[in-house]
Amino acid sequence: MQTSPYGSWPSPIDAALAAAHDGHPEWLGFVGDEVWWTEPRPAEGGRRTLVRRRADGAEESVLPAPWNVRSRVIEYGGHPWAGAVVAGEPLVVFVHFADQRLYRYEPGSEPRPLTPVSPVGGGLRWAEPQVRLDLGEVWCVLEEFTGDGPTDVRRALAAVPLDGSAAQDRDAVRELTDDRHRFVTGPRLSPDGSRAAWLAWDHPRMPWDGTELIVAEVHEGTFREPRTVAGGPEESVAQADWSPDGRLLYASDRTGWWNLYREGEQLCPREEEFGGALWKLGHRWFAPLDSGLIAVVHGTGSTALGILDPETGELVDAAGPWTEFAPTLAAHGERVVAVGASPRTAYEVVELDARTGRARVIGAEHDDPVDPAYYPEPLIRTFTGPDGRDIHAHVYPPHRPGYLAPGDELPPYVVWAHGGPTGHAPLVLDLSIAYFTSRGIGVAEVNYGGSTGYGREYRNRLREQWGVVDVEDCAAVARALADEGTADRDRLAIRGGSAGGWTAAASLTTTDVYACGTIVYPILDLTGWGTGETHDFESQYLESLVGPLAEVPGRYVERSPVEHADRVTAPFLLLQGLDDVICPPAQCERFLERIAGRRVPHAYLAFEGEGHGFRRADTMIRALEAELSLYAQVFGLNPPGVPTLELTK
Repeated sequence: MQTSPYGSWPSPIDAALAAAHDGHPEWLGFVGDEVWWTEPRPAEGGRRTLVRRRADGAEESVLPAPWNVRSRVIEYGGHPWAGAVVAGEPLVVFVHFADQRLYRYEPGSEPRPLTPVSPVGGGLRWAEPQVRLDLGEVWCVLEEFTGDGPTDVRRALAAVPLDGSAAQDRDAVRELTDDRHRFVTGPRLSPDGSRAAWLAWDHPRMPWDGTELIVAEVHEGTFREPRTVAGGPEESVAQADWSPDGRLLYASDRTGWWNLYREGEQLCPREEEFGGALWKLGHRWFAPLDSGLIAVVHGTGSTALGILDPETGELVDAAGPWTEFAPTLAAHGERVVAVGASPRTAYEVVELDARTGRARVIGAEHDDPVDPAYYPEPLIRTFTGPDGRDIHAHVYPPHRPGYLAPGDELPPYVVWAHGGPTGHAPLVLDLSIAYFTSRGIGVAEVNYGGSTGYGREYRNRLREQWGVVDVEDCAAVARALADEGTADRDRLAIRGGSAGGWTAAASLTTTDVYACGTIVYPILDLTGWGTGETHDFESQYLESLVGPLAEVPGRYVERSPVEHADRVTAPFLLLQGLDDVICPPAQCERFLERIAGRRVPHAYLAFEGEGHGFRRADTMIRALEAELSLYAQVFGLNPPGVPTLELTK
């Protein structure tokens, strides 16, 4: 056992390894008996490929570079592909990220476009395609820009001809609904095809605030008499589907927790979540099976995969190591596929046989890139915040086999604030966390008030309190770790991306808890963000997070870090994608202008070709190494082999 200061331990987990394992499988589906999904390729420009698992268990990447299977609907995207079997062979339609056109693909041939390119604004975009062979169409969500502004947009459900006749002709796209609602999800058809169900909501609500569940009769490929059957301004329906006998299933939080309902009847009353925040169109937390049972992703904080008997309310969870399941499920017969992970395993494709209860990994199988002894051991903690409120967090102490720090030294810690802010830090293996912990730097992921996974009351704590509750909760965790002797009070940092970047920046302008911070593609100017500097989906999010701009404009100014750059005294690193339309570079540039001349050590790294969320391996490597170098310089650490980040004043 060697004794060496925290932050100086050598580690086999370098930034390149962490970048290579960033991202996870997503958007599962069946094509006949085969399971297909999308997977990231950080080394290939950050594209997402389509992966096919053949009946014999062989995996193959279906589409070569530069094909990138990813939708930009509501900017965060949605389910980007669908498939069917024709004459014994797969027929797949998918959205290509570069032009957002819908393409038809059959193995052995080149993809062919099904939709046109629009010269207006952000063009035409598509999500949640469903192949309707009986009609010769693809039914999906259409997002159409009507002008050059980010909010000049309409959305409707639409039918695209499978024969390619709409590839150059917008008029050949048949709209199934009008655009009375600002946002819609893809339709789910009843087993007999006579009814369709979908979700809708309007500004200023976000889908976790309130949605409407709409049902319409389907006659000869058209929708008739749509009506709202559940949901409302303070009831969020997160997903809808149909039981095999044609009864409507949905996940609603009308009790304060997303629970399952069938035709209005609560199936398994629990203070647990059977749904979540609909950040991407097509997220699924439950899937009905042919037997009448329902596969569910559920839990409080972390999640499990289970099988629910709707007649008895009995719920049996799949056995296995997984502590977190992503909101993507697909079912075929009694086969269920999901994406699960744990603190010892990255996300992998899991198949559950509902008849036997056996669960096994069938795709993207986790393979330890280093000895698992280097992985951190998370502690699930609940801290006490202001007013005695609970704060949920995952604490990852420094850990590296064969190394200890001197007995009187306390470790540095970095508090991680997740994005959203209506998001959640999952309890899974993340090599970006291991990158720090294996070198002797602790990490505390805080699921601050406003996070999902703990019921609506916990989620609503952030209403009109963004920049207050999130900042207070992160600071309370940091102080508690210092008070109990877990962390060095003088070597605390804050980091976060997107809404977490906001929390990190706000923390540096309103508290003296942190010695430095890493701010990643952040929101920094509430007034600018609330008056046209972001995309349509979140353009009125601040109305609930901060308050109505027309009524409390002073609050927008008072809470914005850009307005209080003079309060920043701690060194910081600012990371930004130059193609980000959600949190645009202009906000960072405005903040830096007001920092200029104040002699605060800082660095700004802006990346060409990156949007909201870094996807390219070279970007992620540079960002991680820069972040570690910041902590090394501020905390007096000596991590071997890390390029020095130049801090300007």
